[in-house]
Order: sequence, then structure tokens, then C-alpha cells
Amino acid sequence: MVAFGKKLKERQIAEWQGYYINYKMMKKKVRQYAQQIEIGTQNRRYVLKDFSRMLDNQIEKIVLFLLEQQGLLASRIAKLGEQQEGLQEQPDISQISELREAYKTVGHDLLKLLYFVEINAIGLRKILKKFDKRLGYQFTDYYIKTRANHPYSQLQQVFKHVGIGAVVGAISRNLGELQDRQGSYLSIYDQPPLPLQDSVIDSMKAAVDRLTYSTNFLNFLAQHALILQEELPDPVDEHVEDQRYHFMSLMLNLANTFLYMVNTYIIVPTADDYALSLGAAATVCGIVIGAMAMAQIFSSVYFSAWSNKSYFRPLVFSSIVLFVGNVMYALAYDLDSVVVLLVGRLFCGLGSARAVNRRYISDCVPLKIRMQASAGFVSASALGMACGPALAGLLQYDFKIYKLTFNQDTLPGWLMAVAWLIYLIWCWISFKEPSLEVEANETPQESNAEPAEGDALENGLKKPLLISSERKEEDEDGDNECEGSDEAPDESRQAATSLRSAYRLLTPSVKVQLLIYFMLKYAMEILLSESSVITTYYFSWSTSSVAIFLACLGLTVLPVNIVVGSYICNMFEDRQILLASEIVVCIGILLSFRVFIPYSVPQYVISGLIMFVSAEVLEGVNLSLLSRVMSSRLSRGTYNGGLLSTEAGTIARVVADSTITLAGYLGDSKLLNVTLLPSLIICISSIIATLCTYNSLY
Repeated sequence: MVAFGKKLKERQIAEWQGYYINYKMMKKKVRQYAQQIEIGTQNRRYVLKDFSRMLDNQIEKIVLFLLEQQGLLASRIAKLGEQQEGLQEQPDISQISELREAYKTVGHDLLKLLYFVEINAIGLRKILKKFDKRLGYQFTDYYIKTRANHPYSQLQQVFKHVGIGAVVGAISRNLGELQDRQGSYLSIYDQPPLPLQDSVIDSMKAAVDRLTYSTNFLNFLAQHALILQEELPDPVDEHVEDQRYHFMSLMLNLANTFLYMVNTYIIVPTADDYALSLGAAATVCGIVIGAMAMAQIFSSVYFSAWSNKSYFRPLVFSSIVLFVGNVMYALAYDLDSVVVLLVGRLFCGLGSARAVNRRYISDCVPLKIRMQASAGFVSASALGMACGPALAGLLQYDFKIYKLTFNQDTLPGWLMAVAWLIYLIWCWISFKEPSLEVEANETPQESNAEPAEGDALENGLKKPLLISSERKEEDEDGDNECEGSDEAPDESRQAATSLRSAYRLLTPSVKVQLLIYFMLKYAMEILLSESSVITTYYFSWSTSSVAIFLACLGLTVLPVNIVVGSYICNMFEDRQILLASEIVVCIGILLSFRVFIPYSVPQYVISGLIMFVSAEVLEGVNLSLLSRVMSSRLSRGTYNGGLLSTEAGTIARVVADSTITLAGYLGDSKLLNVTLLPSLIICISSIIATLCTYNSLY
């Protein structure tokens, strides 16, 4: 893996070389600024002014060239349009074919221009981030805000592409007109768009969609899943991923995600009743629920390592273990054994294949649909979280078959056992194991044969926009690079080989964000896991009432993410939303305390809703920030960023569930306040930590 500066140099179009951002020169300048500030030979105001002037000049150079090329493309399209008008009167099949090829040639040239804009956009973002990192300033915010809407600033020309959109529209329209319409007199505007057979049209539209960042909500959900992507993957990568991708296998991974979340939360409304029926205290439900999370701490690691070699076998193993675990959970009632109950839940946790699900999307789904797949991962999790309690509320039956009891306590286990058995059969029949040898076979060819320029550019434009790549700055062009060199030492590129080495790669701001993730998962687990005990003690709610309450909480996840991803993130900075969400979570926790007697249903429901919704907002924004600032070395390998976040959240759930069980020894009357107190302390600590690192958050 090489540094961005070297990749920029390698992928430049030769005749346009002088119009790219001079990343190497600007990087050296940033290094000089840092040295001058350190020894005191230059003041801050001069550095900011000089660097701003340099950036303005670079952007102006890029924009003027962009406008010039757009004009040339527009002139070529206009001339082709004149030829097309002549063919309307005297159609000639050979001339029509030549005209179509001419339009496609213009389309390929437009792809070159799109890639030019793309690579300059990432260069701009990376140098801004490097400046902030080296000099400790928040220059990026200042520069973007002062140039965003200023009448003389050309910055927006790099990000708003009205001219390019017009060229794409003209090429698409004219190719559509030239398509054989079997004598139709209708215009393309009078009927639904016809599917064009020219791949250049799809490539252009996909590139413009990414360039204009039109999938804002999907991008937000994708970051919520924390499926990190490599920076500027080589053109051969897309071909490799297309070979490894299998739609049904992706669906099986999303189904696994959904079923596991259902399995996690389906027992929450009845766990306290199940514990009582086995002669244990109601608060033992904390350990029953938390046993699954406890086992997941270990399963996440070995599943992540296993996914280096296979995806099919871990999913099969997961299904078998979850089937066994749910059968044991259901049989515990007739065996009258709390031990069997807990072991069953431990088995369910050992079958957690979420690390495999994330890894499959990251490694095997093509970049052009990876964002949608990542959003599907989050949506499947949210839907499972809502469906679990809802199903528990429907399973209000009590009957026996032979010596087996089927009631509200055991039916969740039996239902999930059947579901995992069906999933196992489906997986065995339909899953296609990706070839792990493809990449090894393809890579040598890259060094032996140089791809055609047009193909390389078109393939390059199918990569995700470099918007998502600037978060890899820390290690790709970090402080450890040699003077005058764009390539850092090889050891700084390697993936983390252990949890300890992964932890060492975390910056203070990343550690704070993991603390925030721990806090919100802890608070949410306290709210969800003790809901049955609390509502039974204070309000005498039935299992169905608890299930409805929890299902309603789960159903808020996607609407909240839609609002945040589509609107709020466009109005405020992520760090502002982060801090505000933490404060609202804290308010929700404070409102949940039992201060007044009697404790009322409106107080519990409203405070719980405030806490849960604000925690959901906080989770999305926090993981969005985390995905941008986490080291690129944590985007691959067994000990990746997704694993770290999963471990932080899972440990939080285990601690929360253990707190519920321990607090139960003090009595149900004190359970609520005793479990909320640690949530409040951790929340306040995370707010203080956020304020201390606020300026380093992007």
C-alpha cells in the first residue's frame, strides 16, 4: 500500500499533469510551517494567510481547467447535435452508428474529467486535514466556512457540478434519441427512460452521483455500520470484487444479522418471568440477557480471524451453535435448571457472526453498491431489534407436546431454533463461498500489463468517492514519512496483529469516541434489559405491554437515522450534534430517576424515549466521526475498527447486565436508581472528555 502522493502521481493523466493539485509541494510547505512555528521564526497569522492564498491558487487552477474542459466537451456535443439533426431527414444506419460511437467517446472523455475532479477533491481534503494535524489548528472549518458561499470563491465549483451534470444529460439524451425506437414519434421526455445498452452512461451517472454526494442518508448508515474502506483501491480491485460478489450470499449475511438481533431481544420481555419460574430472582434476567453479550466478546475475535479464510464455514457454524443454544434455552424450563438457561444463552453469544457479516460486505461487495449493503446491515439490525420484543408479545401461549412445555418463556427459544435451522438449510444450499485465490492470481497481472487509459479511468471512477477516504490520512501520509518522500515505511502500513497493537493505533480523540460508544450502549442496555422488572414492579405491566414498549423503541431507529442523515447532518457539524446528543442523553437519564412518589408511567416512557432516541442519534454520529478519523491500518485484518467498536459496545452491555443483577440484591425498589447512577457518571465523564477533545473532532 502506497501513500496518497505517490498514487496521485501514478494516476494523473499525462497531458493534464500541470493542472492537478500540487500535493507534494503543499505537503512540504505544511512541514515547513510546522518547523517554523516550533522554533518561533513564523507567527500563526502569517501561516494561515499564506496557506490560504496557496490553497486559493490551487483551487483556481483546477476550476479554470475544469471549465475549459467542460466548454470543449460542450462544443463537441453541439457539433454532434448538428450532425444528428441532418440524420433526422435522411437516416443512415452506418452514420447513426458512427454518431453513437462519437457520443460514447465524449462520454469516456467526461469520465476522465470526473476522475480529475475526484482525485483533486481528495487531495484538497487530505492537505487540509494534514495542516490541522501538524499545526494543531482547526483551519479546515475556517477555510470551508469562509469560502463556501463567498461570491469570489471557486471552492464550490469543485463540489457542485452543474456543468458536468448538463454534459451527462446531453450525452444521455442524444444516445437515447439515437436508440432504435421502432418508428415511435414520442420524445424521451414523454415516456419512462429506456434502458441504454451503453456502459459509459451507467459509469457517468454513477460517478456523478458519488461526486455530488447524493446518497447522504445511505452514507450515514454505512458509517453507522463502521465498515471501513481502503483508500484509493487499485483498478483491479473492482474486477476482483465483482468476481467474489454473490447477491444471495449478501442476502444471507443480512438475514444472519437480522436473526441475531431478533435472537438477542426476543427474550427481554420474558427473561425476568423465566428466571422466577426457575426459582431465581427476577433481576437474574440481567445475567440471562448479558450472557449472550459476554460470549460475543470472544466470538467476535475468532469469527473475525476465521473470516480471513472462509465466510461459508463461519456462517454454518454460527447457525448450528445458535440452534443448539436456543434449544437449550427452551429446555431449561422442563429441566428446571438456571445453569442450562445460562449455558444456552452463552452458546447463542458464541454464535455471533456479526464480524463475518461486516467483513463480507467490506471484502466481497463491489464498491459501487457497498454503501447500500452497509446501510442494509444497519437496517437489518434495527428491524431485528424491533421485531424481537414484538414477537415475544405475540407468543402468549401455554401448552405441552409430550413432555415439552411451550409457553411465553420457552417459545422464543423454540421459535429461534426453528428459524436458525431453516437459515442453516438455506445457507447450505444458496451461499457461494468467495474465491480467496482470485486476488492473488490477479495482482501479478497488474505489474506486467498496463491497462488502457480509458479502461483504467472508467474503472477508477467506479471506486467510492474520495470523500470517504480522507479519514485514512493519519497513517497513509502521517508524521513518520521521510523528508521529500510520499511513501511511508512498510511497517506503518500493516494491519494490526493484536488487540493491543490495535489499541496503540488509537488517538486520544478516537479513545474518547469509543468511550462515548461504551456509554451509550451501557445506557441503552440498562433501559432495555431492566424494562420488564421495572415496569412490572411500578406499573404491573403484562409481558405484552413490555413487548409493545420495546418494539416502539426499536421502530424509532430508522426514522431517527433518516432525519439525522438527511437533514440534521447538513445543518450542523458532526461534533456539534455529538455534544448535543450526549447532553440530551444525560437529561434523559436524569429524568428517569425515581425522585417523586409514585413513579409514573409518563415519566418512565418519556424519559426512556428521550434517552433511547438521543442515544441512537449519538451512536450514528459517533460512528460516522469514528469512521473518518480511525487509522487506515484498522480498516483491514482481524483486529479492525469494526471489531474494536463491537468489543467496546459488547463489554458495555455485559457490564450493564451485570450491574442489573448485582443491584437486584438491594431489592426491586432500589434497582432503578442504583442502575441509573453509573449511567449518569459515565455520561458526564464522556461529556467532559468530549469537551477536552472537541477541537480535534471533525
